Amino acid sequence: MGASRGPFEPEYSELPGQIPVFPLSGALLLPGGRLPLNIFEPRYLSMVRDVMAQPHRLIGMIQSRDDSEDEKLFDVGCAGRISSYSETDDGRMLITLSGTSRFRLLDCDDGAAGYRLASVSWSEFKSDLVPCETEISRKHLIDVLRYYFKLKGFTVDWDHIQNCEDERLVSTLSMICPFEVPEKQALLESVDLTSRAELLIAILEMASHSEHDDQGAKH
Repeated sequence: MGASRGPFEPEYSELPGQIPVFPLSGALLLPGGRLPLNIFEPRYLSMVRDVMAQPHRLIGMIQSRDDSEDEKLFDVGCAGRISSYSETDDGRMLITLSGTSRFRLLDCDDGAAGYRLASVSWSEFKSDLVPCETEISRKHLIDVLRYYFKLKGFTVDWDHIQNCEDERLVSTLSMICPFEVPEKQALLESVDLTSRAELLIAILEMASHSEHDDQGAKH
């Protein structure tokens, strides 16, 4: 199946059938991406402590469909391995999740420690465990991105972006751009890197048109 993403990443056979999940709308994690998290709620502090004792150190990031108390979760999320961990003097934990593989949610229950434990299936997403090398429309993406960032007034290190490999570029942009929850979920569920890049371009173009129209209306 090719080289894995790194020496600390699990093999497919090592992926557990049950993982704790952290529902957080708007926080997207993709395979190969990195997501920093500031953990302060007692139940999630317990979750991190429990996960650190597991060999796989996996937490499932998943978005909720609404903001209600009994939040309904999307069917697909992405598991990340705790690759960085530190504690603060005021009782928080600062962790970084390295995106390992997407999963399909089969069942979900509140665990004894207050956080959710999910039964998950990995079988649809075996290819997530290796770096993706399919072609993307890189020039088109960069051109659309320049216009979008200009309209938003974002300051960007373009040298860093130009040197970023395709998969890391698409994953990072999908994760950091301020898109709506359904758009982030659609990016997560894209079949492969090529389709994710095409969708990312389409979302950026729509957002740019909307931003341009809003700015025009103010003048």
